[in-house]
Amino acid sequence: MIIAISGTPGVGKTTVAKLLAEKLGYDYVDLKEFALKHGVGETKGGELEVSIDELAYYVERELKGKDVVLDGHLSHLMPVDQVIILRANPKLIGERLKERGYSKGKIAENVEAELVDVCLLEAIEENENIIEVDTTDKSPGEIVEEILTLLNRGIKRRIGIVDWTKAYDEIIPYLKLGGDDEWV
Repeated sequence: MIIAISGTPGVGKTTVAKLLAEKLGYDYVDLKEFALKHGVGETKGGELEVSIDELAYYVERELKGKDVVLDGHLSHLMPVDQVIILRANPKLIGERLKERGYSKGKIAENVEAELVDVCLLEAIEENENIIEVDTTDKSPGEIVEEILTLLNRGIKRRIGIVDWTKAYDEIIPYLKLGGDDEWV
């Protein structure tokens, strides 16, 4: 079984994916490292740009039939058995990305992506089995236990549990409403 752990940068994908893989006894696969290992994509401006179709080809060829937790913000676009979309309050994402040294533009882009459900909507277009999990105010252990409980109950689809519209006023400082590096 291939389980994809996806979501906006800053939601806790890597921590949760590694812990989930350990609990299940599955292999952990970092999608970016997997792409580099298979010569998929090229680095531009410090970011890896990949062909989704080419990456999906290698995921299917190399991982099908294996027990894997696939970690990456594009993993929900891969041929997997179960997608877990991690969500977090956009303000929390803004804070985490600021701590990581992201540019103002990148912070704004990712805060907005979380606000408007980008990863979830993309996942819905590609997959039937999607579980959405709100990670806000939860430890990695609590998040993994929630995922395991849902999977053990046979739940393959749970979406629409997050609505950040009430958080809009508190995230305005993280949104890019002016020029490239201009903040409100």
